[in-house]
Amino acid sequence: MMKLVKKLWVPVALVLAIAWMVTSGPAHARVSSAQAHQLVESGARLVDVRASFEFASGHLPGAVNVPVQQIQQRLQELEPKDKPIIVYCHSGSRSQMAYDALKAAGFTQLYDLGPMTAW
Repeated sequence: MMKLVKKLWVPVALVLAIAWMVTSGPAHARVSSAQAHQLVESGARLVDVRASFEFASGHLPGAVNVPVQQIQQRLQELEPKDKPIIVYCHSGSRSQMAYDALKAAGFTQLYDLGPMTAW
């Protein structure tokens, strides 16, 4: 019995590792400037997740401001959940957090521009 367990350990571990990678998938990928422009032209919502004072000092044309700290409280403003949304911030870290929060809330068409300079 012990020989069988030792023989099966590596294949079982490999199958479990592959299954985990396939089901977890990548966190998300950043969208390119060209892709973001095309998505916005097709109706995607552009969401600036920086603080409101940062938004007031300048933002991308047509963007709405939903600071990352307020995402959970303002989910209804971003519905329907299947409408494309592009998030961005100053450096890309807050947009990643917003992307993850929206994904967890059931939004399905999400794109992360990262820093607004990528526009």
